[in-house]
Amino acid sequence: MAHSGVVIIGAGVGGLTLALLLRQRGITAEVLEQAAELKEVGAAVSLAANGVRVLRHLGLGDSLAAVSTEPSCLIHRDGRDGRPAATTPGARWYRDTFGAPFYGLHRMALQQLMADAFGLDHLHLGCRVTGLDGNGTVHCASGATFSADVVIGADGVHSVVRDWVVQHPEAGADQPVYSGTSGFRGLVPVEQVPSLPDPGALQFWMGPGAHLLHYPISGGQIINFLAVIDGPSRWTAPAWMEQAPPGAHLEPFAGWHPAVAEMLTAVPQSPRWGLFARRPLTRWSRGPVVLLGDAAHAMLPHYGQGANQSIEDAAVLASELTSADDISAALRRYEARRRVRTRQVQLVSWAASAALHLPDGPGAGARDAWLAGLPGRVAWIHGYDALAARPAARCWAAAG
Repeated sequence: MAHSGVVIIGAGVGGLTLALLLRQRGITAEVLEQAAELKEVGAAVSLAANGVRVLRHLGLGDSLAAVSTEPSCLIHRDGRDGRPAATTPGARWYRDTFGAPFYGLHRMALQQLMADAFGLDHLHLGCRVTGLDGNGTVHCASGATFSADVVIGADGVHSVVRDWVVQHPEAGADQPVYSGTSGFRGLVPVEQVPSLPDPGALQFWMGPGAHLLHYPISGGQIINFLAVIDGPSRWTAPAWMEQAPPGAHLEPFAGWHPAVAEMLTAVPQSPRWGLFARRPLTRWSRGPVVLLGDAAHAMLPHYGQGANQSIEDAAVLASELTSADDISAALRRYEARRRVRTRQVQLVSWAASAALHLPDGPGAGARDAWLAGLPGRVAWIHGYDALAARPAARCWAAAG
């Protein structure tokens, strides 16, 4: 049995951010990852200023910039005629206002960049967790066993650690909540979308029952898109993914702007992803085990905050763990600092889906007027500094 002050279950963005922040503070964490190789699910990821500033603090700013693309601006459009409903100021305004850039990049590039920075010595691949207990002991299917003073469940939306922490007596009480919408993803070379206006921008195309989000990656040569549609009314497929009938992603966008059709038909139809969220928890920890990121607060993608909120979690948890003699008190403070904010982001992300799919009429007009003030409305998200107001350092894990 290996002993460590900290064991992190999950080598995604949140888990690796926490591992790097702890190492920066003199604590070596063991990171357990069930995959035999690092291979993130999903085409691309967006990093907002609230996430980027933490990664810059880790010294990853230059390497992150090298694999990322800054959208020129944010545009919301009518999906049918392409008319801009609202346009935000540009990338320079964003950096000046929020203190860091907004990036789009391949999800795998981000995870690999962070894994390279962490190294292999304390990264355990092919280590699927099969059990844990209140003493901080973690068992893997490989037979490996780890003991730790604190165990962090950063194991994503299908978290086994969450199941252990929550332990609802009622069967199904903590089941994910289906939004009634589903999505199709793709990566398209920009030259295959000749009708696309402003290809360097992050854009939402809105219409009755559907929307299309896209932004540039790979130096603007590739467009990453997520097409979201209403339905199916019920979801029964496991793992939130299924093969949909051919053309299922096209019908809701019939009659939309030519750029939309070009984008959706430029690549083979992806699987259909059910869009789910998790209910807010009344507690994030049990004994020495605590949750981080999607395991605690999985949210819909419409505000692009999933990875960023995981990074914020990591910054706050690292701060608390390295400034306390009492682990239990540190975990309580971490939860107190994160629970309200992450719940607020979950709620606005959920509400965004219905707003983007409004039928023509007064409701859509009011939405467009609301979007005109969007830069000020999202400042509480993008301008947040999870590294601020760190308590005076006294490191329990490094002591003695």
